[in-house]
Parts: sequence; C-alpha cells; structure tokens
Amino acid sequence: MSATYADAAGFPVSDPTPIVSYSPVSLEVPDRPVPLEIKVSAPATGTGLPVILLSHGHGMANFISSLRGYGPVADFWAAHGFVVVQPTHLDSTVLGLRDQDLPDAPLFWRDRAVDMHTILDHLEEVLAAVPGLPGRVDTEKVAAVGHSAGGHTVSLLLGSRVADPNDPREKDLSDPRVKAGVVIGGPGIADEHFSPWAAEHYPMMKYIDFGQMTGAALVIAGDEDLNPNFSSRLSYRWDAYTHSPGGNKTLLTLLGAQHLFGGISGYDAAETSDENPERVAALRALVWAYLRSRLFPGDTSWDIALKALETRETPLAKVETK
Repeated sequence: MSATYADAAGFPVSDPTPIVSYSPVSLEVPDRPVPLEIKVSAPATGTGLPVILLSHGHGMANFISSLRGYGPVADFWAAHGFVVVQPTHLDSTVLGLRDQDLPDAPLFWRDRAVDMHTILDHLEEVLAAVPGLPGRVDTEKVAAVGHSAGGHTVSLLLGSRVADPNDPREKDLSDPRVKAGVVIGGPGIADEHFSPWAAEHYPMMKYIDFGQMTGAALVIAGDEDLNPNFSSRLSYRWDAYTHSPGGNKTLLTLLGAQHLFGGISGYDAAETSDENPERVAALRALVWAYLRSRLFPGDTSWDIALKALETRETPLAKVETK
C-alpha cells in the first residue's frame, strides 16, 4: 500500500476508504465485574488488514474514556487500512466502578492489560461479529496504541512492569502477539520529581519500571505536556523511551503539544487544552506510517513521513531513535 496523497498536515498517506463500525461486541469474562465491550472499526473493502488495539485514557469525560472515544484517530486509521479494536476498560467513567471496592480501583491498571490479552485470545470471535469482516484480516499483524493510562497499558504489553514488592502477582504482562506499540503521553517513572498527590491516589505509579520493555515502540510526547499532579519533570512523559532498552525505540516529540495532542480523544472535546486539528492530523498520519513500516517488511511509509517532517517550513516535531 503506497502513499498516494497528502493528509491535512501534509504527510503522505494512502487513499481513504469508507469505514464500517460495529459495537458493542460483548465478551463474558470470568471474574470480570462486567462484560468486556468492544467497538470494531474497519475499512469497508480490502483484505490482509492489520489490527490496532486502541486503549483509551483515564480521563474524566463521560464517554471519551470508553469504546466511544478517540474518533479523530480511530476513524482515520480504519479509513487507511487498519482494523481498530477499542475496548471499554474497567476504569471507564461510564461503568461507575472507580469508587467500588474492587482490586486495583480506580485505575484498574492490570485489568487493562488483561483486557488486551482477552481480546487477542478471542480475536477471531470478535472479528466474526462484524458483518463482512471475517476472512479479510491478517491476525498475525497486531499493534497496540494507547493514550495516557492507555499508553501505560501498551507499555505493559511490550514488557514494562509494575514492580511493587508487596504485590505477589505475576509482573510480566507482555504479549508477543503485539508486534509493535505506540505509547502516547504515558506515565513515567517515580523519581525525586514525582508528585506526592499521585503517590497517594495512584500508588502503583511509584513502581513503574521500563527496564524490560523490549518490544518495538514509538513513544509520543508533547513538549508542553506537564502536569504537576504527576511530576514536575517535563521529560516524565517520555520515560518509556528514555528508560527502556534500545534497538527498537523511537521518540516523537510534538512541539507545542499538551496532554491531548491537539484533540485526539474526541471530536471537539471540551477537555482539549491545546486544540489544533493540524497536530491531530500529523500524529495520526505519523502513527499510521510507523505501524505500516513495522508490520509490513519493506514498507517505506515511515521513511517517507520522516522526510516530509524534515522538509516542513514550520517545525512540527522532532524524532530520535535508539
């Protein structure tokens, strides 16, 4: 699939196609307090389609943190050749479980990764629920993308750990079926700049460890994404790059971006503090290019995107690799 036209931010991408969206696909999961509900968006045509597992953030909006959110990116990736699978995690506001006496509430950080394992275990069943989709998907080509808390979910799938010495559960939640991941504005490590507020309200964040995150990853950070409730260190949001093993990591720093990266979590979302449609267009095009080149050997979409980034008159982002 070659790049044939420039998107709204000037990055070459494939021609868009109409999409179909189907929801909810519901999975009954033992010991899960509610069924796992999933939205699937896919191109209306095409075969050999790769898959993106898309993990929402932990935001306070009523519906954005669920299968209903992230339309600006989910719709784009589906229109450009990916099957986008969006679960509603247990921390979603719509479920009302954050204040319940349940293990790992309110973040349900572990259950989020288990949700992704469950989807992959039942991927054929999930896809079969969507009319016209079975037989058109390459279930060996799977990537994961997550924003904020969803970024942490993706990092777990790639090998990061929550190294709490008081938690006897298995620390390794990685999944080799995920061939590449994109961590967008995910949490970092707890150092001397880590906030006492976060330590009190989200104690698991004290133990985030990227030392064994060996999976291939694109880490996306905003150079204005600073929230003192979590850390007073600006580089906090790119720790998944800085503190993970090298060889297959890329850091994309979007200039001027805050935590919603121009508005990726929803169309005209009130929670966006840095509304910028061009930034959204750039992020989703760059993610598309990165995943195309990771999942399809010989695909040059990422190299083409980097050249387009370098030749822009107005700098939009900077990229480094290790």
